[in-house]
Formats: sequence, structure tokens, C-alpha cells
Amino acid sequence: MISTRTILFIVAGVIAFLLLTGSMFTVHQTQQALVLQFGEPKKVVAEPGLHFKLPLVQDVFYYDARILDLDPPSQDMSLIDQRRINVDAFARYRIVDPLKFFQSVQTETVFRDRFGNILNGGVRDALGRAELADVLGDKRPTIMREIADATRRRAAEFGIEVVDVRIVRTDLTQDTTQATYNRMRSDRVAEAAEKRGLGQEEKAKIEAAADHDRTVIIAEAERQSQILRGDGEAESRRILNAAQGKDPEFYAFFRSLEAYRAAMGTGTTMVITPDSEFFKYFNHIPGK
Repeated sequence: MISTRTILFIVAGVIAFLLLTGSMFTVHQTQQALVLQFGEPKKVVAEPGLHFKLPLVQDVFYYDARILDLDPPSQDMSLIDQRRINVDAFARYRIVDPLKFFQSVQTETVFRDRFGNILNGGVRDALGRAELADVLGDKRPTIMREIADATRRRAAEFGIEVVDVRIVRTDLTQDTTQATYNRMRSDRVAEAAEKRGLGQEEKAKIEAAADHDRTVIIAEAERQSQILRGDGEAESRRILNAAQGKDPEFYAFFRSLEAYRAAMGTGTTMVITPDSEFFKYFNHIPGK
């Protein structure tokens, strides 16, 4: 049988082991710890390694020492130009004061809910004074800086440091998308009509210039043709006159040929006697 003394030694050893293990706790490199005594904060342990506490009366809360993400739900909001957009923002933070963090929110779950509302509130305040072109254009860095500054001002209340604030996505709501599409379509239709009008105006100018050039060219050609025709007729008369002086019979014959050509066109019907003076060269060739 086991003696009473042995049993007492065993019980005392178990109690001592439990007290020893209950007085030790380990802090990893990615953690920081807050020691509580009956729910009251006693000390903050940021150094990694093995540490000691009072068993049974002290507890340890662990917090992550790394940079953490805060991604609250996206929200619909109105811009200053009354356009509604859906905004999804996130923040990166680090717990730098575990005691302040515990006193304000105790757990990260509560913190994410409360500080998520603060982040979304800062986004609403900044974007509520901006237009859609500002959010998507050159003013976006300034807007993001305003949101980050507003968020950092509240960070000290929770014992955290805000490392970064970003807007992940900015989408137009369905109604705003349709309204924007309609406005863009109207702008393009108006622009097309304006360009079409300018094109018609340019077309009219080009056609007018072409008609003017055509009229000038035709008039010049007519003038040149009249000059050439006049010169040709004058030369013809000179030659005929010279021919008349040298050979009157040939001149008469040539003039008769011109009369035949002028009188006997296509489809011409003439009723005249064969012995008429008009036909004297039909049966008689000069010089034979």
C-alpha cells in the first residue's frame, strides 16, 4: 500500500508542477502580451521569450505585433455631384499600445467593427466633398491623404498605428452607371452632330471653290477656243482669198462643197431639179 506520506508528496508535487506551469507563459516574436490580475492590466510584455506571472490570479491576453488588415464592408454613398458610387476601402494597422487597445476595445473583433465604421466615415466625409472626376483623376491622391489623416487622428484612442489607407474599388451603382452612359451617349451624339455640321460646311466651301474654279477654267477655255477659232477662220479666209486670186474656179468649187456640207446633213431631204445650179459640180469636176 501507498503510505499517506507518499500520497502527500505526490499531491504536493502535482500542485507545485501546476503552480510552476501556471506561472510561465511564452511570447512569440509575432506577439505581444498584456498581463491581467483579476481583470486589471498589470504590465505589457513585448519581448519574445519565456516570462512569468502569478499563477491563478493573473491571466495573459495576446495581441498580434505584425501589420494587420482592416477591411470593412463596402458602402454606397453620394458624391457632391449627386452621383452614387460603391466604395470598398481598407486599412493596414499595427497595435502599438496593447494596454490602450485592451482598455478601448479589448478584442480585435470589437476593434474591427468600431474602427471599420470610423474608416468608412472618413471615406464618406472626404468623397462627399468630391466629384467623380476627382475620385478617378488627378485629385485622388489628395482625397486619399485626407482619408488617411482623418483615420490616423482617431488611431491613438485605440492604441494603434495606421500604416496605410487605400480605396480598393470605386464602382458606380447601376442607376449612376446608366445615367452616366446616357449622358456620355448624348455628349457623343451632340459631338457627332457638331462635326457633321462642320463637315457639311467644309463640303459646301469645297464645292463652291470647285464650282468657281470650274467656271473660271471653262470661261478661260472658251476664251482660248474663241481666239483660236477666230485665228483659224482668219487664216482660212486668208488662204481662200489667196486661192481665189490664183484659181477662181477652185475657189467656187470649194465654196460649193461648203454649201453641200451645210445643206445636206443627216436626214436632210431636198426636192430640187438635177440641172439646178446647186448641183453643177455633181456631174462636172473642175479641170476635166
